[in-house]
Amino acid sequence: MAQAQEGDRFEKKEENSAPREKQLHFIEQIIADDEKSGKFGGRVHTRFPPEPNGYLHIGHAKSICLNYAMATENNGLFNLRFDDTNPAKEETEYVESILTDVRWLGADWQDRLCFASDYFQQMYDYAVDLIKKGKAYVCDMTAEEMSDLFARMKAGEFPDGSKTLRAKIDMASPNFNMRDPVMYRIVHAEHHRTGSAWKIYPMYDWAHGLEDSIEGITHSICTLEFENHRPLYDWFLDQLGVYHPQQIEFARLNLTYTVMSKRKLLELVKGGYVSGWDDPRRPTICGLRRRGYTPESVRAFCRAIGVAKFNSTIDVTVLENAVREDLNRTALRRMGVLRPLKLVIDNYPEGETEWLDAVNNPENPADGVRKVPFSKVLYIEQEDFMEDAPKKYFRLTPGREVRLRYAYFVTCDSCVKDEEGRVTEVHCHYDPATRGGDAPDGRKVRGTIHWVSAEHARDAQVRLYDRLFSVENPDSASNPLDYKEYLNPESLEVIAHAKVEPALADGAAPGSAHYQFERIGYFYPDTESTAGNPVFNRTVSLKDTWAKVAQKG
Repeated sequence: MAQAQEGDRFEKKEENSAPREKQLHFIEQIIADDEKSGKFGGRVHTRFPPEPNGYLHIGHAKSICLNYAMATENNGLFNLRFDDTNPAKEETEYVESILTDVRWLGADWQDRLCFASDYFQQMYDYAVDLIKKGKAYVCDMTAEEMSDLFARMKAGEFPDGSKTLRAKIDMASPNFNMRDPVMYRIVHAEHHRTGSAWKIYPMYDWAHGLEDSIEGITHSICTLEFENHRPLYDWFLDQLGVYHPQQIEFARLNLTYTVMSKRKLLELVKGGYVSGWDDPRRPTICGLRRRGYTPESVRAFCRAIGVAKFNSTIDVTVLENAVREDLNRTALRRMGVLRPLKLVIDNYPEGETEWLDAVNNPENPADGVRKVPFSKVLYIEQEDFMEDAPKKYFRLTPGREVRLRYAYFVTCDSCVKDEEGRVTEVHCHYDPATRGGDAPDGRKVRGTIHWVSAEHARDAQVRLYDRLFSVENPDSASNPLDYKEYLNPESLEVIAHAKVEPALADGAAPGSAHYQFERIGYFYPDTESTAGNPVFNRTVSLKDTWAKVAQKG
């Protein structure tokens, strides 16, 4: 068993939360009732049981948060258990990625890292016990003959799929899962942990309850599709007469503008529609992490959506608002210009540079200030100048005065255009008496814009991510086209030569910090970022521009 590394931990209680008894969802109520009645000796022991056949996504994060919270809030235990019963699809790569994701979310399994493969022999012995009881069969033979045939299956004497071990229950049962379900199948494949030691592998329904029983799990929390499997879960444990946990089902997470099927997520990777499992447009945990989501924001999202018994689809804006709220408190403020336009302050001294104080985070005074260079020639955003501006445009336009963030008031005098009529340069004059504050005569300005000193600016690549799909439910049965036909062609825009302040470029190491580009959005250094070639991923914009676009059609 492995030790979880120290990382972010879940908050057991939220500040200013309402009384606990008014917030119980149905799983919390079940556990509370069980503790009160003394069921399981008052213990609470949960687990997260991923299959190592792909990368985790935001739906798995909901399960991790739920299972871990139920354990920690009740002074219980939490297991991380890999259900590695299908060697044909499982890889060590997936095991490592899952360990990283669960640790990043803050779920601490301590020394309770488990694998289904740890119990293969015990499961086999239990199966032989059922055969001897007449409760499982390979074909119509005596119990001794069936045990011998099952042993020959284990020894690898038969080809894949040629024989199965089935539970003997009721072929006429209205529940399809109870119609003599398969317990073992023959698979000649290399297992990532046991190698070629086994030629037969347990089916999930057989393995699931036994794993929970062996580990002493009290509440086996599953997603809703396993509700019809619960009678089989109970039947296996009852027939064996072993310790019996309680299975509870809850609704899985569905999110708009994405797909959550592991098969489809893999298909997008193999088809080259995305750059990999950690593509920042994807709902995978590693994709969210690379994009700049924080574990705190994912946990807050999971708390906000709650736990229900009925399937529903959550709007992705709920997730986006969760990360906005977290990053607003924690992200360092910096200035970056994505689409630069040169601004020349004609009356500013030639060759002079001032170093102005800029606040790192207004939400946290302890983050202090930094020095920002200011000079005669600056870069501003192209969209912050308009020659013929409408009435409510409060940025730069001829004759208009605005504030340069942390610097001076400037008034636009003129602009320079190229042969095609595009504005290439804006000329202004500044008021030296307004440095870092208001005008002495009390005059006010309606607009404040950000900037970067042209002499000191650093180049950076900026990747603007949007929703991966252009429709809310791309794999809905009501959509006439294949889900891939709804991929959003504008889900990624790469800006090769954004201009950023020196402090931003100097802090561009992957995973170093989260940033708010003032007036633009929240950004995070990409895994490909280096000190010489900074690359920033937009985590989320400051405002939900997509909703406005959608509303206007």
